[in-house]
Amino acid sequence: MIVIENDWLKVGIVSNGAEVREVKHKKNELNYMWTGDSTYWGRVSPVLFPIVGRLKEDQYQLDGQTYKMSQHGFLRDVEFTVEKLTTDHVSFVFESAGRFIDVYPYEFKATIEYALNEDSLSVRWKIENKNMEEMYFSIGAHPAFRIPLLENETINDYSLKIASVNNKDALEYELKDSLIHEKAAINNNETIPLTKSLFANDALVYSNIDCTTLTSNKTGHGVEVTHTDFPFVGIWSKHDQTEGTMAPFVCIEPWYGIADTHDTSGNLKEKFGVNRLGAGETFQAEYEIKFI
Repeated sequence: MIVIENDWLKVGIVSNGAEVREVKHKKNELNYMWTGDSTYWGRVSPVLFPIVGRLKEDQYQLDGQTYKMSQHGFLRDVEFTVEKLTTDHVSFVFESAGRFIDVYPYEFKATIEYALNEDSLSVRWKIENKNMEEMYFSIGAHPAFRIPLLENETINDYSLKIASVNNKDALEYELKDSLIHEKAAINNNETIPLTKSLFANDALVYSNIDCTTLTSNKTGHGVEVTHTDFPFVGIWSKHDQTEGTMAPFVCIEPWYGIADTHDTSGNLKEKFGVNRLGAGETFQAEYEIKFI
């Protein structure tokens, strides 16, 4: 495991998927990340690429060809190389080099950087189009935060707050059979209490939200995820239908992309929320997690 740290935080990251696995706050001695217990969900903070969510029938069409791809794509399972490492910063790189042409016919270079600033972790993505043509893709985050953080708390002591900095018109979406349906406009600054049934119908999904906060109403501890200008954010925890409970974590997921709509054509170039990147061009995005 690769470690970066400063006076506030110590962060552990593995090269497989360039995935953050541990964040310990040195001042309050809290561990913020989900453990990756496969009883509930075996991942911690995968990077989603070249799709976010599920494709209708797990397939898409591109230039007359049909390609199969499972939910969230393949980048979360590849081995990255460390490009640069300092005390409080690390960058990982991965080049496709023809390894995924059977499922994704584009060549790309992905760079994922992590940098510390006091009690915050910045996550930066860079996708380089290595093709002589336009490239279509989605990319998203999926970090899972452990709750409750303290033994004398319960899930019901926590709440979510979603906020739009510039008072943009926020929309809520709903998932049916893992596909997206638009639901309704919502208040730009809304507080959502955590309950055991909150994720009974899958993730909560919004557009035009700049900041999502998960905090304890007792202690104020939690996380603030700033994702200004990201088109979408998903919030999710594993729901146990039999027990009627949620898992002891919440994922806050800034996305440049989203699952297929129920009425999608299946053409990747027409996919709702897809990004287009010109030949030889580079896409960049950044979000920040503050550990409170």
